[in-house]
Amino acid sequence: MLLVTDGTSRMVHGGMTIIKYLLFLFNFVFWLSGIGLIVVGAVIQIKYSSYVNFLGDDSFLSAPIMFMVVGCIIAILGFFGCCGAIRENYCMTMTFAVLLGVIFILELAAGIASYVLRNDVEELLGERVKHGMENYNQTGSEGVTMAWDALQREFKCCGTNNYTDWYHVKVGRVPKSCCHIPAEECSPNSKENDDTNHMAEYIHTEGCIDGLKDWVVNNVAVVGGVACGVAVVQLKFLRHPTLEGGEYLAA
Repeated sequence: MLLVTDGTSRMVHGGMTIIKYLLFLFNFVFWLSGIGLIVVGAVIQIKYSSYVNFLGDDSFLSAPIMFMVVGCIIAILGFFGCCGAIRENYCMTMTFAVLLGVIFILELAAGIASYVLRNDVEELLGERVKHGMENYNQTGSEGVTMAWDALQREFKCCGTNNYTDWYHVKVGRVPKSCCHIPAEECSPNSKENDDTNHMAEYIHTEGCIDGLKDWVVNNVAVVGGVACGVAVVQLKFLRHPTLEGGEYLAA
């Protein structure tokens, strides 16, 4: 007959306590990763919203939204996982592990989708930006006008390829958002054949397409990298023998 001494009992109890707090720590890491995905998705979404009139509400936009949704789910699961570990609830802990496996698959898919989109960025931007220029300062297209003005001020650019693009659309003149000097001193409504060096004295002459393309590609890289990174970290934690911990917790 195996006798259980007080020392053995204390060792078993100590082991259970260690495993309980390890599970709590792992679940807390998952909760933090969920909050991180929400923050990254929100930042990209807010930054992107200024240019929604160029890029449309599909493709690239879906990635930040997906990360915010997944982040919320992970944060909730992490919270319940922490509760399950502290309260020593085996069923709650195992449910957390299974659902987190599903989240891992969604995150990995979102990260891959973000990188795949990089190949279509230039074509997508070219079409959207040209369409936006045609509708600049037109009735019912106030959002396009605001988006173009915000783009040209932030990226210090003018037009799609250069400032002369504005002479070939309905507006027929260079907007004041191209100016790099005070608006009251800026007179951008010159003719297309004006000397570029002369125009550069008061407006930005370089186009916006390259800067916008780089910005979108960089943000797609951030989103994809974060998603894949979080998924890898979570996979590593999921490989921890949770079942063994569950047996201890259920004891």
